[in-house]
Amino acid sequence: MQIIKSNKTQFEYDIQALLKSFYPEWEPRMLAPDTEVRDRRILEGEPVMELFFGEDVVTLELLSSLHKYTWQPQEPVGTPEYKNAFKLFFYRSLCEETGTTLPWGNLTGIRPTKIAMTMMEQGKSEEETVAYLRNMHLVSGEKIALALDIAKREQEILRTLHYENGYSLYVGIPFCPTTCLYCSFTSYPIGAWKKKVGSYLGALEREIDATAEMMRDKILDTVYIGGGTPTSLSAQELARLLTKLKSTFDFSAVQEFTVEAGRADSITEEKLRVLLENGVTRISVNPQTMKQETLDLIGRRHTVAQVEEAFHLARKLGFDNINMDIILGLPGETAADVAHTIEAVKALSPDALTVHSLAVKRASKLGKWIEEHGATAYNNTEEIMEIAARGAAAMEMVPYYLYRQKNMSGNFENVGYSRQGKYGIYNILINEEKQTIAALGAGSITKGVFPDERIERCENVKDVTQYIERVEEMIERKGRLLSCIL
Repeated sequence: MQIIKSNKTQFEYDIQALLKSFYPEWEPRMLAPDTEVRDRRILEGEPVMELFFGEDVVTLELLSSLHKYTWQPQEPVGTPEYKNAFKLFFYRSLCEETGTTLPWGNLTGIRPTKIAMTMMEQGKSEEETVAYLRNMHLVSGEKIALALDIAKREQEILRTLHYENGYSLYVGIPFCPTTCLYCSFTSYPIGAWKKKVGSYLGALEREIDATAEMMRDKILDTVYIGGGTPTSLSAQELARLLTKLKSTFDFSAVQEFTVEAGRADSITEEKLRVLLENGVTRISVNPQTMKQETLDLIGRRHTVAQVEEAFHLARKLGFDNINMDIILGLPGETAADVAHTIEAVKALSPDALTVHSLAVKRASKLGKWIEEHGATAYNNTEEIMEIAARGAAAMEMVPYYLYRQKNMSGNFENVGYSRQGKYGIYNILINEEKQTIAALGAGSITKGVFPDERIERCENVKDVTQYIERVEEMIERKGRLLSCIL
């Protein structure tokens, strides 16, 4: 753990996020004089940096190099302008110290396209938006162009949605065949939890009934069933869930109904037929990589051949909107490996491709793996990102949504590419926060979007047993939030 000594604990999130971007192997922790310390690693740790906030000057000292950087703020303390100016100073200091820059500059939030979209909605010109991202956040020209391109496309895609009188629905199925090395989502191995599935669906049905009543006067635009891996359920369990949803909510205005089929080892013809019979319009078949050795390493208990078989089966049955997910920067993978994956995906010709940059989550097994193998064991580069972008373009896909995550390899982004008319509308909504999303199931998060653009969240407990036992509490909590915006 790397200790940052400071006379004040402020901008802690931004400081830690930027440090992790420049020094991915670090585990930084800010320590102010009044910080209560119980972690022995902190007590025994040597500081790598000292940060002093004075009235007239802010000083940053890198103890390993003995370099000192200073900033004389012109902005009033406590204002957004002060924070923005500090982030510029801190970022430029780290650029000078390391001799590198980051593609997204000093942006530490997960929704850079939201900045571009908001400025466009405020009537700002493209030139003003470009200048803001370049001058205030030092974003590269390439990433600015990408953000603007996606923001314009998102506006066009979302124009038919019911913002004021509509909502979207998320249903979480927290079971998977196995838990992947990189995963931090709410996920329980289906084999060990099979006896709990019936009780889980029973609790979920109570939440479905209550939520449908809460939203009875609103228009349902999109439905997304995610997880976990929803197709970990048996065909009979899937039919039970989908029948309940279709008979309880009004689907007459639904523009998109997505189910993450996800893992190839969970897909069968019987399950796919259940999805089709219940009006599912979009599915994902997610390999993450088409290199078998990597699949084995990350805990995907299926083969490349199974991915191909599952995809062809879905096509044969009539699915005409199939997304595939891949992850760049997986342990041990090279540019050549990614190029191989892209060629294999191109041969299948999906309708959409979601390209993720590997993000190291504290709750995943990957963090422990990296401790044992070192941060250089996983790597993403501009070259690798470009291989994926060229592959998407070759399939006549365009980028239509983008988001970022903490601790992302190479400080890049996740991008959704799609052919014309095959966009994942829900993906845009969850990232741009334009519409209320009622979320059901263990670990799900309801997001209420108010008329004044204020956003409030309501989380369900992650633990499956706790969710089953406390579902009425989850319903009551959701009701309090949604009643404020209905």
